[in-house]
Amino acid sequence: MKELRVSRITRSYPQQRGFTLLELLVVLVIAVLLVSVAPPLLSAMSGATELRGAARQIAAGLRLARNLAITHQAEAVMSLDLAQRRFAISGDPREVTLPESLALHLYTAQSELRDQTTGSIRFFPDGSSTGGAVTVSGPKLAYRVNVDWLTGAIAIVEEDKPR
Repeated sequence: MKELRVSRITRSYPQQRGFTLLELLVVLVIAVLLVSVAPPLLSAMSGATELRGAARQIAAGLRLARNLAITHQAEAVMSLDLAQRRFAISGDPREVTLPESLALHLYTAQSELRDQTTGSIRFFPDGSSTGGAVTVSGPKLAYRVNVDWLTGAIAIVEEDKPR
């Protein structure tokens, strides 16, 4: 008769270790520090985002005025009230109000100025305009929305220092 030999197979597990209490506390302290530092950084980013958003709103309003002038074959005007930080386009019932934390400056033709705080940029049926620029500025950064008088093209340019 044959003899059957049974042997035990032993598995060797590497020594498994968990995290120590000290390591967990260090991770928690780092997480708390990150959470306390993040809000000021995010608020600074939101200020820049707010500024960029306002510049884009102005550019969109200018593009709308230009498109209205071309499609209706009639002059279209974007009026800006710098004191109230708002603008409107002729032929459009909406009025856009910008955040109070921003400063606005308008550079336009003398004929388009109504008073010290109100002016406009006019677009003609051929797409041209009176030209000008609107600067939206915050404490550290500014965006200038340029309007080419010949073509009516609108471009946003970032500036390092506000005017």
